[in-house]
Amino acid sequence: MTTTPQTATHEKTRGKAGLVSVLGDHQPATEQTLQGDVLLKKLYDILRPNSLLDIKVNLSVNQGDILPTAGMTGLVLHNKDYEPVSLLCVPPNGKPKDYVVTDPFETGAFIIGKMDSTHELIAVNNIADAVELAYLLMAENVTILASRDEWSFNDMVKHFAQDSCVTIMATADVKDEVTKPLIGANVRAIITSERTVLEHLDYGNLSYKAILTLDDTKIVELRSVGWPEPESLSTDPSKQTPYPIEAWSGLLQRVIKKIAHYTQVPEAMVGQCLLGGLAHMGQAHVDAPFGYKHMPTSLIIITEGESGSGKTQAMDLTHYKIKEHEQKRYEEYIIRHNEHKLQLASLKGPELKEYQATTPAPYNPERLFKDATIEPILDKFVSSEITDASWSTDDAAQFFNGHTMKGDTAGNALAAITDLYSGGEVNRTRSMKTQHANPHTKAFNVRMTLMLMAQRIILEPALTDDMMNQQGFLARALIACPDSLQGYRTWDDINRRQQSPYRDTDLIAYWDRCNDLLDPVASNAPTDDKGAPKRFKMRWHDAQTEQVFYEHMQVIENRQAKGKTLEYLKAYASRMAENASRIASLIAFFDKRQTITTDDIKRAFMLVEYSTAERLRYQDATPTGEQSDLEKLSIWLVSKAKAYKPAVLNKSYVTQNAPNALRGKKLNFLLDDLESMGHIRLESDVRRRLVYVNPRLIID
Repeated sequence: MTTTPQTATHEKTRGKAGLVSVLGDHQPATEQTLQGDVLLKKLYDILRPNSLLDIKVNLSVNQGDILPTAGMTGLVLHNKDYEPVSLLCVPPNGKPKDYVVTDPFETGAFIIGKMDSTHELIAVNNIADAVELAYLLMAENVTILASRDEWSFNDMVKHFAQDSCVTIMATADVKDEVTKPLIGANVRAIITSERTVLEHLDYGNLSYKAILTLDDTKIVELRSVGWPEPESLSTDPSKQTPYPIEAWSGLLQRVIKKIAHYTQVPEAMVGQCLLGGLAHMGQAHVDAPFGYKHMPTSLIIITEGESGSGKTQAMDLTHYKIKEHEQKRYEEYIIRHNEHKLQLASLKGPELKEYQATTPAPYNPERLFKDATIEPILDKFVSSEITDASWSTDDAAQFFNGHTMKGDTAGNALAAITDLYSGGEVNRTRSMKTQHANPHTKAFNVRMTLMLMAQRIILEPALTDDMMNQQGFLARALIACPDSLQGYRTWDDINRRQQSPYRDTDLIAYWDRCNDLLDPVASNAPTDDKGAPKRFKMRWHDAQTEQVFYEHMQVIENRQAKGKTLEYLKAYASRMAENASRIASLIAFFDKRQTITTDDIKRAFMLVEYSTAERLRYQDATPTGEQSDLEKLSIWLVSKAKAYKPAVLNKSYVTQNAPNALRGKKLNFLLDDLESMGHIRLESDVRRRLVYVNPRLIID
């Protein structure tokens, strides 16, 4: 029988106290002890020297088990509280299969970087890639969490995600394999198309920030995957609805966030302005699918904002290139107009008559109106001066309190606007006996968007006005009433003042795209043989996308039943799907796509659901003040479950500990309603019933 030669050992590495004693007995590794190992040498260059230990003995664990660690380099693994929990021992020039973990029962990571709130935590499933990523991102505020091996990666990520959001990375072909085990955890997944983030950094010479902004990079919050946007339970009209910024993706989401930052206005206000800009550009070129036909992509957008809250600044940035385009066209018109006047003044007799007969005065090409009334705009449509326009203003008092909406003209004006919204038609039949009678009385296939922003004192009476509601004008509107940030804005920050939106790469990219869409070379605003504009008919990407659209439409239909949330808002609810198709079409148009994807339509419905919740705040039939039982129970569940990862409670605990007024037979009905409204999910686990709380409701 042979025996193993005795070697020096160190006992009791099991447990934190034992490990700490081991750490104190070993010297920091040196370049000589690393024996030219490329990986360890690169790690040595990144870290402080004492972060790598020279392990000269075989370590003993669990009072007897001896590990072959002599001659290896020790990497200390820490838990989320930055306590040392284990050692990963790496032989110089060895392979991962030769690595030794002193305590595989402890969950920890090899941490490269600072553990504080200013650093993003990025988890990597192997030491080699972690070191390479840390080397390439040394200048960034990131901390790398390296898993000791691939098999412990998910447990490590979930462990650190209990306290902070953890970023993981994957390519699209393995997205599901990587993300599914972590769904529900506080994890952000960066999904790249073909190249990994490492390859982009190393071979593509891209910065980390640039990789995140690539068109084919997707960022997914796994905590909310699989959960719907919870329906609003609030009965307090003074409580604003959270704006669904996740309804936007890619460049447009970044644009909203950037403009909100530069102007210090709510994201909801910027989002409304952005919708107005997209509708102004898109309505001229595309129509939206609905049923067996297509409809205009025009929108009616109403936003509440107090004086000085930043309405003008937000619109200036979202409509920057639109206004610039308008100015250019107007200046060209003035030149043509003056030339026409000079020509008229220079001619006499037959030559003048021939010129007047063959060369009509140029039309003012204005399409973006701020101070106006509806009648002159309708006349421009009828006279074929324009085929699309927007009434976009940061002071909608002119619209709601002006001549258009007063007296006998209000009903006619609202009818004209709703006809324009629904079918793109104008009817201006008048007496032909007047001196200035116009033989043209109708316009077809024209488009008009309304983007109206005003103070509460202007909007509140309008949103509860019987005529505006019954005529269908408000039923077609997308409404937002965000709280003002006045009183909470920062003006004395030197760094903030030095930031300019006009140097921001995302805004520049947005404005460049606006230039392309305002004057598209490919389509060049094509017209038919009668001179009418030819608009592209957007299509569903596939049958599944169309089915998803109608499934959302069905849910809205069901919520109009007696006792449901939209029972008293039927007219508005019936327009939600139409607006969603229009918004989805505009998103695809901005991306220069010809089909609407499932993702487009889901995001569009988030925006119309937000608008619906805001509209409910002004609905007379909605009681105000005291919280409903549903709202009380939802708030209680969130407060109790947010301490757990994932947020889940045993139903027996809920039954025994819920507020007294909510217990008994009532509780089951309330839980069923909360589940149907996306606040919770009831599931069975062997003999237990569990209540999972929607992570979208939990604010860290």
